[in-house]
Amino acid sequence: MTGALHDLLVRRIALTGPISIASFMGEALGHPQHGYYITRDPLGAKGDFITAPEISQMFGEMVGVWLADCWINQGCPERVQLVELGPGRGTLMADALRATARVPGFHQAIRLHLVETSPTLRERQAAALTGFTPTWHDRLDSVPDGPMLLVANEFFDALPIRQFIRTHAGWAERKVGLNPAGQLAFTFDPSPGGALLTPLHREAEIPPGAVAETCPAGIAVAAEIGRRLSAQAGAALIIDYGYDGPAIGDTLQALRAHRPVAVLDDPGSADLTAHVDFTALAQAARQAGAQAHPGVGHSVEQGELLLALGIAARATALSARATPAQQADIQSALTRLTAPDRMGRLFRAIAITHPAAPVPAGFARTTGDSA
Repeated sequence: MTGALHDLLVRRIALTGPISIASFMGEALGHPQHGYYITRDPLGAKGDFITAPEISQMFGEMVGVWLADCWINQGCPERVQLVELGPGRGTLMADALRATARVPGFHQAIRLHLVETSPTLRERQAAALTGFTPTWHDRLDSVPDGPMLLVANEFFDALPIRQFIRTHAGWAERKVGLNPAGQLAFTFDPSPGGALLTPLHREAEIPPGAVAETCPAGIAVAAEIGRRLSAQAGAALIIDYGYDGPAIGDTLQALRAHRPVAVLDDPGSADLTAHVDFTALAQAARQAGAQAHPGVGHSVEQGELLLALGIAARATALSARATPAQQADIQSALTRLTAPDRMGRLFRAIAITHPAAPVPAGFARTTGDSA
């Protein structure tokens, strides 16, 4: 069974030829009538996936601690743009703001901006953040200038990627075309490609058949963050699942009802994501004039960051006034968020700041490697 978006894509490809995976993802996730994020709330047990803020309030609280600490260490600007990219249901920001309610002057200084394209999720965010009068944006570049504190949790993994396969003749781009039966299928552009790949990808001895990925949209957003922070005070925290690149392998995946499904199966009905190349994001921000932490070619594990910010102590404080069942839930959430065999190692983080800003909390471990 296929939907309206599948049929639209089949007609488009039949008329104009195969499309890039980035174009396919853009339509599947963001089509104005049939896109996945436009038509539903994908989060939670009844949705297709669960993010860290939905697992425990402690995650958003630690992010709030990090944001407020950056604000204090950068001189407590009288006005600061507090930005979240892809805010989901608003859970993370609501928890962060609750955790920072007693930080003198912080809430008076912030102006809340949410970069969100989904009308459904904007409604959920408005309900979660009543009293903070957020302003919504389709793109980061419409957020007003000024000192900025930004958080992006599981935002970059949903941005469209392009894939390239190594052939005996060089790099060719993997695309979405049609099979003989007229159904969506992966194909390859026979002409050599790979201009968008990093020099390391292009110059390395990579065997035929290997797949490499790049995310032009993510690199553009990281460069915009870097440009803003290089000119003004502030900091950005990016958390996602990914790697310190460049890496080789096909990481594109689709999820429906918490289960993997075929990527091309009924576009618009499943979430599409790919692992994030943190090295590429850090390089883009650095080339725009900002500083990336903890250093060149590095990210920190989510578990390491959360523990450095005090999540274990917060779990102990919550458990002290909890029932035995609640204590078990708190410990389970702490393990899920921080354990190396759970989200603690799979999810990673980088920070971006003004070049002269202090090293943010949780990122001092390898800062000596930075340039």
